[in-house]
Amino acid sequence: MICVRLGELGPAVELPLAPDQGRSLPGSGVVNAAPSPYRAGGWQVGAAGKVGAARIGDVEIVVSPKVPIARLLFLVGYSQHAAAWQPETVSVAQVADLVPAVAQALWRQTERAIHHGLLPGYVSAEESSQVLCGRLRESEQLHRHHGLPLPLEIRHDEFTIDIPENQILRTACERLLLVPRVDAESQRMLRRLLPDFADVTPLSRGDPLPRWQATRLNVRYHPALRLAELVLHATSVEHEPGGAAVNGFLLDMPRLFEDFVTVTLREALVAGYGGRVSGQGRNYFDEATQVVPRPDIVWKMGGSAVAVIDAKYKAEKPAGYPNADLYQLLAYCTVFGLRHGHLVYAKATRIRPGTSCARSSIEIFCHAVDLDQPPDLLLTTMGDLAGKIAAGRPC
Repeated sequence: MICVRLGELGPAVELPLAPDQGRSLPGSGVVNAAPSPYRAGGWQVGAAGKVGAARIGDVEIVVSPKVPIARLLFLVGYSQHAAAWQPETVSVAQVADLVPAVAQALWRQTERAIHHGLLPGYVSAEESSQVLCGRLRESEQLHRHHGLPLPLEIRHDEFTIDIPENQILRTACERLLLVPRVDAESQRMLRRLLPDFADVTPLSRGDPLPRWQATRLNVRYHPALRLAELVLHATSVEHEPGGAAVNGFLLDMPRLFEDFVTVTLREALVAGYGGRVSGQGRNYFDEATQVVPRPDIVWKMGGSAVAVIDAKYKAEKPAGYPNADLYQLLAYCTVFGLRHGHLVYAKATRIRPGTSCARSSIEIFCHAVDLDQPPDLLLTTMGDLAGKIAAGRPC
């Protein structure tokens, strides 16, 4: 087993890899990899915007985030659940890596949730029966049995522990056991919890998560469920048929930053200034309605756009197009007929404060968000940013 440790923003490292090992890395989407131009049999391997740990065939990849682990988990949780996510949902242990921290939090929250037994509930069941229980499914009865009185096709509510809440918890515990870098204590505790879920159906990889509703009856499950959903999203790594198997816990940092900015600005703009915020709005750039621009946030008042915002984890500088972000936002402002556009970056990125487009009345403002702040200050920062956007002022 080859283990590769990378920093999220660190340089690529050169490794001696077998041809099949090297070819499996770029196809995984976990890291960037290319044959080394300097040494035969060497491969240049670098981070590709994801953090966490993954096993690709017999190569283990660990990518450390630039922000503290506790802050990173807050960003993920708030992006998925907004104000329903509380900082105490994940009590991060004093560990250096992301995966052990998540594993520790998952088994502790799950153990606390099921301390008094698994939560039961009612689920709808459909089956053939010799007795009428619940309601008769008339169309199925006629279709399957052609008028015969028995058996009966019925639908009824069954009181069981095989409910979505328990299915999510069981699957998250099982999925995390497959992830590399889970510490020994967490492995032991996760395996110890699984027998309690013996009568619960696990979820298949790739299936959508079953929906659950937060109520007073399942309140003791809320922290564990929100953390389990985070685990299931981060471990749903896809790979092409015939390629190397990929198991891991991975967070996509550009997508995470985009989601966090979208959720927090939606809350702050609507609550403080009214209107409606849509993410990834559908509008057309051309008269033939063939080109679809997709800004992250469009803020509307009375059905008309008043601001367009795009979140970028870091400044885009592809060869030959060093100002791609500005070009993109200029197109958005043109489509929506706006004089101001806003780019929101993570603070580590060097940004210009504002750009007035030549021979145009459009001005693009760039804002920086410091992700290294405590959660309450970070949310305050996003609220202040919403105020500046509403006022049309640059930072």
